[in-house]
Amino acid sequence: MQGWRWPEEKPAKPRRGRWSAHEVQLLKDWYGLRDNAAIARDLHRTPDAVQKMADVVFRSAKRSGPWTAQEVQALKRYLGASTAEVIAQVLGRDVDEVRGQITELGRLQHNGRWTRDEVNEFRRLYGTRSDEDLGLIFGRPVEVVKRLAQRFCLAKDKAYVKKLAGRGATRMPRWSEQELDILRRLYPNTPNLEIARRLNRSVKSVVSKAHHLDLKKDVERLREMGRENVALRYKVE
Repeated sequence: MQGWRWPEEKPAKPRRGRWSAHEVQLLKDWYGLRDNAAIARDLHRTPDAVQKMADVVFRSAKRSGPWTAQEVQALKRYLGASTAEVIAQVLGRDVDEVRGQITELGRLQHNGRWTRDEVNEFRRLYGTRSDEDLGLIFGRPVEVVKRLAQRFCLAKDKAYVKKLAGRGATRMPRWSEQELDILRRLYPNTPNLEIARRLNRSVKSVVSKAHHLDLKKDVERLREMGRENVALRYKVE
């Protein structure tokens, strides 16, 4: 029959009532690192319900006095992803203490060598943190942060840039036919970082375009990458 269409599925109604232990644990893991709307979507709850449960979960006696090393590490985990108010709520500290500790992190900078663990964490966080916050997290001057990002051809996530600027991310130049030919030729057997450096693009851009073109790594290259990753775990940058 003309004009007939399958009926559209109605979106599932938000879950109500008692929270399971699993839900509470996920909230603890995500709160402060993701916005409430995203948490609500994945838990099938409303943003209001997420906030109310967070207020209950993180309602504890306020801590005071010197910061422990564990607290400082926790602060760095949330730094740049949350406001000082949210970090204070999660850590059970006064918001002024949180701001003071962030200021203190700015004074503790060095130019030492990056360890392999630091580099891996830096590459994981780079897309969703400002260079200034990364400097605080890793105790490095912003110039050092930028140099390391350039070395590994890193780029900020589009969603992060949009959120930060309130507009679409700055677009990279369109891929030329020559660039596409180089990508097709090199991608199967060449490290993504080497391709990115050659094309003056981010690794993320290279991977995204390769995926769009349905390019695949050679099987032997994948095995080699696995061996390289294992070896790098025992090296210091």
